[in-house]
Amino acid sequence: MSTTTAHRFLGADGAPDPYTPGVGCTAVTVEHYDLFLDYDVEDNGLEARAALSCRALRATDRVELDLTELAVTEVRVSTGGLGGLLGGRRAEARHHGSRLVVALPRPVAAGDRFTVTVSYEGWPECTDGPWGEVGWTELDDGAVVAGQPTGASTWFPCVDHPSHRATFRITVRADEDYTVHASGELESVTEDDGERTWVFVSPDPLPPYLATVAVGPFQRVELTGSRVPQLLVVPKKRRKKAERTFADQGRMLEVFAEWFGPYPFPSYTAVVVDTSLEDPFECHSCSVFGKNQLGTDWEEQRLVAHELAHQWFGNSLVLGSWRDIWLNEGFASYAEWIWSEASGGRPAGWHAEKAHRTLSRMRQDLVIGDPGHVRLFDDVVYVRGALTLHALRVELGDAVFREVLRSWASVHRGAWVSTDGFREHLRGFAPRERWAGLDALLDAWLLRPALPELP
Repeated sequence: MSTTTAHRFLGADGAPDPYTPGVGCTAVTVEHYDLFLDYDVEDNGLEARAALSCRALRATDRVELDLTELAVTEVRVSTGGLGGLLGGRRAEARHHGSRLVVALPRPVAAGDRFTVTVSYEGWPECTDGPWGEVGWTELDDGAVVAGQPTGASTWFPCVDHPSHRATFRITVRADEDYTVHASGELESVTEDDGERTWVFVSPDPLPPYLATVAVGPFQRVELTGSRVPQLLVVPKKRRKKAERTFADQGRMLEVFAEWFGPYPFPSYTAVVVDTSLEDPFECHSCSVFGKNQLGTDWEEQRLVAHELAHQWFGNSLVLGSWRDIWLNEGFASYAEWIWSEASGGRPAGWHAEKAHRTLSRMRQDLVIGDPGHVRLFDDVVYVRGALTLHALRVELGDAVFREVLRSWASVHRGAWVSTDGFREHLRGFAPRERWAGLDALLDAWLLRPALPELP
């Protein structure tokens, strides 16, 4: 039984994720977001409209959406036909804090499709939580969105949960002096009366937190070195250093394709913002870096590799529950060591031994297979997740381990994944008499706080 069919996600079982219980919707999922953003960079003002193509998961007379702080000016609901052509019927809506509850004009049955169109405005800003500030971030000259894990609602109404994926069309209008990048592929750019309108389309379904927008005085630079089209979006004064930083990214793409299977999206974009970031972050088919993360030393290059690897692990393979975050961060962290080996640097074993020594000096109090919402992005999740994979590599041998990773990324491409699904996947590469040993290995690394010995 595949992970895709086995996984029970929010909306299918009616239970919210315990890590983010205040978001999501158990009655309705969104299959497509059509967003129009009219953005004034000077005052960070936003006038927007979001058309959500919804499908009812069960009979309901209302839709609960996530939308943080922004003011709703009108809501309409359409069920197709003439009503759809006319923009639908006005609907009553109640907006309090980060929850927007829309009363449907008539109840819908499970499987019914309808469109909710929300017009809204305001001055978007990030929201603070146990993971720090996430969401729409105003920069000195522009803006960028870091949505993980619950920041999507700071700029559009959504079902903000990773197990709810949808296609996207994002239209952004801004002053002609600014360049826009958004999730997906650039469909068109038009100019009118001192403004430009940028349209991006994502045909691959993605969870809302992976959608992003970046607005700034950027240049668009094509990078070479891979069969995958690569774009660098960067302020002019950072261009030369950024080009040196991402010079080997094309080769990284080719190395990771050998390990993980073909790159899962049509293109890849690295966005550099003219401010310092605590960490770079991945979005759908792109990653965002701060000016402080540019450089050619190992510390900067491992970040380039890490964020690129997330396009496979986190963006193509999507978590059904945040508790399994190690499947994103552990795999991306191990990809750093894979790149180190492939580029003539230290072997993965050297990195593993160094990481193990570091963890052995720390307090052993985190179960990375269920780290809890406060420590969701704890460094231990990243490093111990990578060590888990290295322990499997030693146990299985290089050839089998490579096939485990490649098939995991290929078979589950565009699907939800879970730790239980990964366990089952492993069993396909070992005789039945070794299953108990593999389970014990995963239990020791993922489900117990004590640090196992490195094999």
